[in-house]
Amino acid sequence: MTVAILVSAGLDDLLKVDGKAELISGRIVPIMPTGYWPGKIAFRISMALAAWVDATGEGEVIADNVGYAFDEPLPSGRQSFSPDSSIYFGDVDAESMTFIDGYPAFAVEVRSESDYGRAAERDMAAKRADYLVAGTIVVWDVDPVAKTVAKYTADSLEVPVVFGRGQDADAEPALPAWRLSLDKLFSVK
Repeated sequence: MTVAILVSAGLDDLLKVDGKAELISGRIVPIMPTGYWPGKIAFRISMALAAWVDATGEGEVIADNVGYAFDEPLPSGRQSFSPDSSIYFGDVDAESMTFIDGYPAFAVEVRSESDYGRAAERDMAAKRADYLVAGTIVVWDVDPVAKTVAKYTADSLEVPVVFGRGQDADAEPALPAWRLSLDKLFSVK
Protein backbone atom coordinates (compact mmCIF):
# COMPACT_ATOMS: atom_id res chain seq x y z
CA MET A 1 0.00 0.00 0.00
CA THR A 2 1.32 3.43 -0.99
CA VAL A 3 0.54 6.42 1.18
CA ALA A 4 0.75 9.88 -0.37
CA ILE A 5 2.17 12.56 1.86
CA LEU A 6 0.92 16.06 1.12
CA VAL A 7 3.52 18.72 1.74
CA SER A 8 2.47 22.34 2.09
CA ALA A 9 4.63 24.93 0.44
CA GLY A 10 6.02 27.77 2.51
CA LEU A 11 7.61 31.16 1.92
CA ASP A 12 11.04 29.55 1.44
CA ASP A 13 9.56 27.46 -1.39
CA LEU A 14 8.00 30.54 -2.94
CA LEU A 15 11.41 32.24 -3.02
CA LYS A 16 12.69 29.42 -5.24
CA VAL A 17 9.97 29.78 -7.87
CA ASP A 18 11.15 30.95 -11.26
CA GLY A 19 8.59 33.57 -12.25
CA LYS A 20 5.78 35.44 -10.57
CA ALA A 21 3.67 33.46 -8.09
CA GLU A 22 1.78 33.81 -4.82
CA LEU A 23 1.40 31.51 -1.81
CA ILE A 24 -2.22 30.61 -1.00
CA SER A 25 -3.24 27.88 1.43
CA GLY A 26 0.15 26.18 1.18
CA ARG A 27 0.00 26.12 -2.64
CA ILE A 28 2.26 28.05 -4.96
CA VAL A 29 -0.04 29.69 -7.49
CA PRO A 30 1.77 30.86 -10.65
CA ILE A 31 0.73 34.19 -12.13
CA MET A 32 0.72 34.34 -15.88
CA PRO A 33 3.03 36.86 -17.55
CA THR A 34 1.24 39.94 -18.76
CA GLY A 35 0.98 41.34 -22.25
CA TYR A 36 2.47 44.55 -23.60
CA TRP A 37 -0.49 46.88 -22.96
CA PRO A 38 -1.19 45.87 -19.32
CA GLY A 39 2.57 46.00 -18.65
CA LYS A 40 2.83 49.48 -20.10
CA ILE A 41 -0.09 50.65 -17.97
CA ALA A 42 1.48 49.18 -14.80
CA PHE A 43 4.76 50.92 -15.67
CA ARG A 44 2.99 54.26 -16.15
CA ILE A 45 1.30 53.90 -12.77
CA SER A 46 4.64 53.10 -11.10
CA MET A 47 6.22 56.16 -12.73
CA ALA A 48 3.38 58.41 -11.50
CA LEU A 49 3.72 56.93 -8.03
CA ALA A 50 7.48 57.56 -8.11
CA ALA A 51 6.82 61.25 -8.81
CA TRP A 52 4.49 61.39 -5.78
CA VAL A 53 7.07 59.64 -3.56
CA ASP A 54 9.79 62.04 -4.77
CA ALA A 55 7.56 65.07 -4.08
CA THR A 56 6.34 63.96 -0.65
CA GLY A 57 9.25 61.89 0.64
CA GLU A 58 6.64 59.35 1.74
CA GLY A 59 6.69 55.62 1.08
CA GLU A 60 8.44 53.40 -1.40
CA VAL A 61 7.23 52.55 -4.91
CA ILE A 62 7.27 48.81 -5.43
CA ALA A 63 7.17 47.75 -9.06
CA ASP A 64 5.77 44.60 -10.65
CA ASN A 65 7.03 41.16 -9.61
CA VAL A 66 8.09 42.11 -6.08
CA GLY A 67 6.43 39.94 -3.46
CA TYR A 68 4.94 40.87 -0.12
CA ALA A 69 4.79 38.05 2.42
CA PHE A 70 3.61 37.51 5.98
CA ASP A 71 4.35 34.69 8.40
CA GLU A 72 0.76 34.09 9.47
CA PRO A 73 -1.67 33.27 6.64
CA LEU A 74 -4.81 35.35 6.23
CA PRO A 75 -8.15 33.63 7.01
CA SER A 76 -8.37 32.72 3.28
CA GLY A 77 -4.98 30.96 3.50
CA ARG A 78 -3.16 33.59 1.46
CA GLN A 79 0.38 34.28 2.60
CA SER A 80 1.69 36.58 -0.13
CA PHE A 81 0.83 39.23 -2.70
CA SER A 82 2.57 40.29 -5.88
CA PRO A 83 0.78 43.40 -7.17
CA ASP A 84 1.52 45.03 -10.52
CA SER A 85 2.47 48.26 -8.73
CA SER A 86 2.20 49.42 -5.13
CA ILE A 87 3.25 51.78 -2.37
CA TYR A 88 4.77 50.50 0.85
CA PHE A 89 5.18 52.65 3.97
CA GLY A 90 7.33 50.32 6.08
CA ASP A 91 11.08 49.88 6.33
CA VAL A 92 12.80 47.96 3.55
CA ASP A 93 16.42 46.82 3.60
CA ALA A 94 17.84 48.56 0.52
CA GLU A 95 19.73 45.42 -0.52
CA SER A 96 17.14 42.83 0.47
CA MET A 97 16.93 39.82 -1.82
CA THR A 98 13.75 38.49 -0.24
CA PHE A 99 10.09 39.46 -0.01
CA ILE A 100 8.81 42.56 1.73
CA ASP A 101 7.56 41.61 5.18
CA GLY A 102 4.01 42.96 5.26
CA TYR A 103 1.48 44.36 2.83
CA PRO A 104 1.20 47.42 0.59
CA ALA A 105 -0.74 50.51 1.64
CA PHE A 106 -1.85 50.92 -1.97
CA ALA A 107 -1.99 47.99 -4.39
CA VAL A 108 -2.59 48.07 -8.14
CA GLU A 109 -3.79 45.07 -10.12
CA VAL A 110 -3.83 45.61 -13.89
CA ARG A 111 -5.97 43.11 -15.75
CA SER A 112 -4.30 40.87 -18.29
CA GLU A 113 -5.94 38.91 -21.07
CA SER A 114 -6.71 36.02 -18.69
CA ASP A 115 -8.37 38.29 -16.08
CA TYR A 116 -11.81 38.36 -17.68
CA GLY A 117 -14.73 35.96 -17.21
CA ARG A 118 -16.60 34.54 -14.22
CA ALA A 119 -13.76 32.53 -12.68
CA ALA A 120 -11.30 35.41 -13.06
CA GLU A 121 -13.77 37.87 -11.52
CA ARG A 122 -14.25 35.53 -8.55
CA ASP A 123 -10.47 35.17 -8.07
CA MET A 124 -9.89 38.91 -8.36
CA ALA A 125 -12.67 39.70 -5.86
CA ALA A 126 -11.14 37.24 -3.39
CA LYS A 127 -7.69 38.81 -3.84
CA ARG A 128 -9.07 42.33 -3.32
CA ALA A 129 -10.77 41.17 -0.11
CA ASP A 130 -7.49 39.60 1.04
CA TYR A 131 -5.62 42.84 0.45
CA LEU A 132 -8.11 44.74 2.59
CA VAL A 133 -8.15 42.09 5.34
CA ALA A 134 -4.32 42.24 5.42
CA GLY A 135 -4.42 46.00 5.96
CA THR A 136 -4.06 47.49 2.48
CA ILE A 137 -5.92 50.80 2.44
CA VAL A 138 -6.75 51.10 -1.28
CA VAL A 139 -6.77 48.56 -4.11
CA TRP A 140 -7.10 49.53 -7.74
CA ASP A 141 -8.54 47.16 -10.35
CA VAL A 142 -7.31 48.62 -13.63
CA ASP A 143 -9.19 47.46 -16.74
CA PRO A 144 -7.24 48.22 -19.95
CA VAL A 145 -10.14 47.06 -22.15
CA ALA A 146 -12.85 49.22 -20.54
CA LYS A 147 -10.27 51.92 -19.77
CA THR A 148 -11.46 52.23 -16.18
CA VAL A 149 -10.02 52.14 -12.69
CA ALA A 150 -12.16 50.70 -9.90
CA LYS A 151 -11.04 51.86 -6.45
CA TYR A 152 -11.74 49.54 -3.54
CA THR A 153 -11.45 50.32 0.17
CA ALA A 154 -12.73 48.52 3.26
CA ASP A 155 -15.83 50.75 3.02
CA SER A 156 -16.39 50.07 -0.69
CA LEU A 157 -15.50 46.42 -1.21
CA GLU A 158 -18.83 45.60 -2.86
CA VAL A 159 -19.43 48.89 -4.69
CA PRO A 160 -16.18 50.52 -5.78
CA VAL A 161 -15.65 54.05 -6.98
CA VAL A 162 -15.14 53.72 -10.74
CA PHE A 163 -13.13 56.28 -12.72
CA GLY A 164 -13.26 56.49 -16.51
CA ARG A 165 -11.81 58.45 -19.42
CA GLY A 166 -11.77 62.20 -18.85
CA GLN A 167 -11.34 61.74 -15.09
CA ASP A 168 -8.45 61.71 -12.64
CA ALA A 169 -8.35 58.63 -10.43
CA ASP A 170 -7.25 58.93 -6.81
CA ALA A 171 -6.00 56.59 -4.12
CA GLU A 172 -7.45 58.46 -1.14
CA PRO A 173 -7.06 57.92 1.76
CA ALA A 174 -3.82 55.96 1.18
CA LEU A 175 -2.13 58.66 -0.94
CA PRO A 176 -3.36 62.15 -0.07
CA ALA A 177 -3.59 64.55 -3.00
CA TRP A 178 -2.23 62.05 -5.54
CA ARG A 179 -4.17 61.93 -8.82
CA LEU A 180 -3.63 60.17 -12.14
CA SER A 181 -5.20 61.27 -15.41
CA LEU A 182 -6.87 58.30 -17.03
CA ASP A 183 -6.59 59.98 -20.42
CA LYS A 184 -2.80 59.92 -19.99
CA LEU A 185 -2.80 56.45 -18.45
CA PHE A 186 -4.73 54.90 -21.34
CA SER A 187 -3.12 56.97 -24.10
CA VAL A 188 -1.72 54.72 -26.83
CA LYS A 189 1.36 56.96 -27.26
